Order: sequence, then C-alpha cells, then structure tokens
Amino acid sequence: MATRTKDIKRKHWITQAASMLLIGWMVAFFSASASAASGVSSEAGSEGIAQTAYPPDNGPGPVIIVISGQMGPASYQSYAAELARLGYYSVLVAGKDILNPELTGPANLRKTIERALQSPSAVKGKVAVIGFSLGGGGALYNAANMPNLVSMVVAYYPYTKTWVNKIDSLVSHFQVPVLVLAAQRDRYKDCCVIETAQAMEAAAKAKGARFELVVYPEANHGFNLKTGASGEPMGAYRGDDDRDAWGRTVDMLKVYHPLP
Repeated sequence: MATRTKDIKRKHWITQAASMLLIGWMVAFFSASASAASGVSSEAGSEGIAQTAYPPDNGPGPVIIVISGQMGPASYQSYAAELARLGYYSVLVAGKDILNPELTGPANLRKTIERALQSPSAVKGKVAVIGFSLGGGGALYNAANMPNLVSMVVAYYPYTKTWVNKIDSLVSHFQVPVLVLAAQRDRYKDCCVIETAQAMEAAAKAKGARFELVVYPEANHGFNLKTGASGEPMGAYRGDDDRDAWGRTVDMLKVYHPLP
C-alpha cells in the first residue's frame, strides 16, 4: 500500500509539473505573440512622423512601409504585424501624413524610409510600400516615383479623386512595379471609384508602365478590414477577397521585394 501511495503521489506531481510547464509555455507564447502584434510606437518628433514598427522575429528583414487609410493606423495593425510574421520589418504610418493638403507627404515618406533603414531590424536596401485608401493614393503619388528607394507599390482601393480628370499626371509618377487591388462597388465618398482605376490601367498600359489592376466584382471599400478603428465589425469585409488580395501582395513581394 505504501509503495502504491508513493506511485500515486509521484504521478500526481509529474502531472502537476507537466501542467505548469504547459501553462508557462502558453503564457510565454501568447505574451510574445501579443508583443509582436502590438509593435513599437513612436510619437511624431524630430526623427519623423508618428509610426508603429513591427520587427520580425528571426533577425533583420526587408522593410515595408504600410500607409493607413483616413480612419488612421489602428485598423491596419494586424496587417502590418502579419507582414512582420512573414519576416519583414514593417512600419505603419498614417495616410494623412503621406497625402495631405500641406504637401508634406514626400518629405515625410522619405524620412520614414530613412529612419526605417537605420533600424537594426532592417535589411539595408530599397523598401516596399503598401497603402490603403488615402494611403493607397499616397503610395501611388509619393512612393511610386522613388525608384532609388522603393522597389514596388501595392495600393488597396486607393484614393484617386484628385486625379479623375488628369489621370496621366498620376500615372507619370509610376517608376516602380504597381499593383492596385480595387473594389468594383466602391462608392465611398467617390474617393476611389472603379472607373478611375480602370482609366489608370489604360494610361499605364499606354505608357508601358509595370502595372496590374485586380478588380473584386462584389467588393466595396475596405473589403479586407475585419474591424474598424475602435474594434467594431466592418460590414464590407469579404474573406475570400481579402485572402486573394493578401496572396497577390505576397506573390509580388516574392518577386520584387524578397526575403533574404
């Protein structure tokens, strides 16, 4: 009986120890994941505009600048964090700082790129730029004309209203490969309508620019956003279109901005 009691106690201790180790591993895993997902935020200052940086887990990675829509960076944090999980050093900034009436966007973007490349988490070289809505317009107008610094541009349902009647002026900025992911039903403030995206495609083709337009027939503005700036569900979200757009973005990164 004494031996059996000792065996039971020993098994109970082993079970408790294993449980504690499992709990400890889970806490460490989810803490690390939460830390990676939250990024490292910096306020605007002498070094540049406000940003949140997402370093990759396994050493330095190529830089991707992610430019938010008008609602601000909060809705795009998970996207930037997912790029970091792929192995990129992603830096999230606000669209209003890259495309604005003050015309400070080019200088702000250049300074953001320079600061990112100085990080120990960054692989030196060119950066990729991915923008959404207002930030998509900023990427097309202020990043696609920086071939010495930018390798490629992806623009989700980009703002194009300013160039409706002067699309050639916008397309003249394209000096790097550009991918536009547009929503057929987009009528949000008439900022990003499909007709302008299609005119942009025609103008780019005429100029021989490296340009691809992908249209999602049933999608509306913000089709890749599950939640809004305050965490509220977004009615425009379409899972299949979101996954397809993400896959096309990753494929383009593999070609023009590959991991080491």
